Amino acid sequence: MIVGEVVGNIWATRKEDNLTGFKFLVVEPDTTPAQIESSTFVAVDRIGAGVGDKVMVTRGSASAQIDDHELIPIDALIIGIIDSVEVERGGSNV
Repeated sequence: MIVGEVVGNIWATRKEDNLTGFKFLVVEPDTTPAQIESSTFVAVDRIGAGVGDKVMVTRGSASAQIDDHELIPIDALIIGIIDSVEVERGGSNV
């Protein structure tokens, strides 16, 4: 899973039939100083995220399996809107 922030919307009037009704958002992954900065990507949203929300995203084949009957041609799916994050290292909160 990836944690990131929604930074934009994408509208596509014409798309594959099985993508009709899905909302597309631009997500910028969170990075730490130790990570190489990742570029933004497009993720499908079915849970109501919006610009400025911190989200959890799954990528790859797992995201394409949102329908029990067929694979959908997507490679990123927002699976949660984050309320807060708490990480402890060496006894102190980060």
